[in-house]
This record gives sequence, C-alpha cells and structure tokens, in this order.
Amino acid sequence: MTNYSIKHLGLTDFADTWQEMRNFTEERNSDTPDEFWLLEHRAVFTLGLAGKEEHILFKNHSIPIIRCDRGGQVTFHAPGQIIIYTLVDILRLKLSIRTMVERLEYGIITYLATLGIKAYGNRDAPGVYVDGKKIASLGLKVRKGCTYHGISFNFAMDTIPFSYINVCGHIGLEMIQLSNLITENLDINMVATNLAKSIINVVYSD
Repeated sequence: MTNYSIKHLGLTDFADTWQEMRNFTEERNSDTPDEFWLLEHRAVFTLGLAGKEEHILFKNHSIPIIRCDRGGQVTFHAPGQIIIYTLVDILRLKLSIRTMVERLEYGIITYLATLGIKAYGNRDAPGVYVDGKKIASLGLKVRKGCTYHGISFNFAMDTIPFSYINVCGHIGLEMIQLSNLITENLDINMVATNLAKSIINVVYSD
C-alpha cells in the first residue's frame, strides 16, 4: 500500500485550506506520501470551475461565496459537515479520475453500510445518495497527476442554506444527513476517522 497520512485540521476557513492544498500539490513529488485532511469548514458556498451563478437562488445573506478550481457546480459547507480532502497521486496509483471518483463514492457507501444504511452513487451526478437525497458531494481537481479537494459528508449541520442554491446544479435536489438516519449519538470525529479509513481501504484496494 502506498504511504499516506491522515491529518485532523479541525475548523478551518475554506480559502486558507484551499491555498494549503494547492501549495502541497505544487511542492510534492513522485515520492511524497498521500495525505487525507479531515476537517470542518466555517459556513461558505463554493462554486466549481464551471459553476453557474444562476444556481445561486438567494444572495441576501452573509455567507461568503467563493469560486474555486474543483469540478462541479455550487455547494455549501458549514460546521457539522465532514470534509475529507484527498491529496492523492493517482498517476502513481494508475487510476483515472473517473475511477478515483468511483472509489471515493464506494468508500462512503461501504462506511454507511456498516451503519445499516443503504446508499448508492450516480454516474451522471457524482456523489452518494440515500433514498434519492444526497448525503455526500464530491469535487476534485487534478494537477500534476495528483488530486486535491475531495468529499463533503453531511453529519449534523444547518441545512437551510442548501435551499439557497440548486445543489450541485440540480434543481430540486434534496440533501440528507447522517443525523436524520440514525438514532444513536455518534461523535463527529469518530465518524470522520472511520469514514476516511473506509475510503482509504477502497482507494488503495489494488
């Protein structure tokens, strides 16, 4: 298995963490171990490279809107949502971007299965869904054969701002979170760690 490390970064600002991901990716080489950053973001809307402003339905609020270099349209991040940034050398692993996305999805699906939750992916709308509602979003950037950005997983957050946008560019798409699906009280850090381990097991499965 390729060497990797898991880093817990706590609560961060999106713009600062985005810059740190870019710096890491620019400076890494073919021997640099992969990294998985586990964190939460302060409230922010992010637009992908091809993100359309028309998918932001309501702007009369104080939440920052930042256009960034990941794939995908617009989404929302806030405390109570688990972010896992996947800084992975897919060239070294001989993975296509499509395969990487599928492995991230399957890692999330596998984790949810351990909780008795049946989830699935959607090739036409990347992410992970439960009963037609989205629980996890994906967006990656590939630079020098390496990915950054990654996944956001709804744990227990304020979901109202999702109604301000067409989530991931899909009109009427509803979001769901883990706290809606289970009755037990799970610790967000424990969930983040177990989710990351499930993803890592799938990413390096060959």
